[in-house]
Amino acid sequence: MTYTHGHHESVLRSHRWRTAENSAAYLLPYLASDQRLLDVGCGPGTLTLDLAERVGAVTALEPTAEALDLCRAEAAARGTTGVEFAVGDVHALPFADDSFDVVHAHQVLQHVADPVQALREMRRVTRPGGIVAVRDSDYPAFAWYPKPPALDDWMALYLRCAGDNGGEPEAGRRLLSWAQQAGFADITPTASVWCFATPDDRAWWGGMWADRILSSAMATQALTSGYATAADLQAMSAGWSEWAAAGDGWLSITHGEIVARA
Repeated sequence: MTYTHGHHESVLRSHRWRTAENSAAYLLPYLASDQRLLDVGCGPGTLTLDLAERVGAVTALEPTAEALDLCRAEAAARGTTGVEFAVGDVHALPFADDSFDVVHAHQVLQHVADPVQALREMRRVTRPGGIVAVRDSDYPAFAWYPKPPALDDWMALYLRCAGDNGGEPEAGRRLLSWAQQAGFADITPTASVWCFATPDDRAWWGGMWADRILSSAMATQALTSGYATAADLQAMSAGWSEWAAAGDGWLSITHGEIVARA
């Protein structure tokens, strides 16, 4: 798995914005204080630790120790205890069958080499009657206004980079299909959006991407692969700033969601 975004500060800025309320509302009605939850791809941990407040125990998983340290740091800053940390590959999870009541992954399957196998593994480590909950964005379904041409260039570049890395930017619309292929029969599919349309939200999201397109792993990949020049990336950055400054600016990010019974 190659993570297209990387872990630059501009990327972590957006990840640390995520909470249980804005990123896992579809899951919250299923949670109970006696459950054991596995969070696959915990990232910097803000969402993980929010979920930890609602269940009995949480295991946070990342593919590298360095990535996992971000969640450890967030737990230490919050003073959260009782969270276990594990390094592992979602295609071959390092846990016994039926180990968890809930297995959760947010913005993960769009990046993995084999999302169906990942879901099979998530199902394997979930106890019978437990749930696998997954949420992924759908890049081609992003919608924005006004429409600086540079943002169309940004989208085309992202789709190319993610595809080269073995990812699937259309993950949101494919979750139901992938879950069916993984053997789930009892699946509740839903969708939700993030919307950035207030001045503060536009400034934050547009500013984040104005930085991210210049400094993240995606930027490095675009330059080294010859998919974009430094001038191209500067133009995309300026496009995000232009969008953010528009008084009528609006952006929606559509997510697919599934809750699947093991």
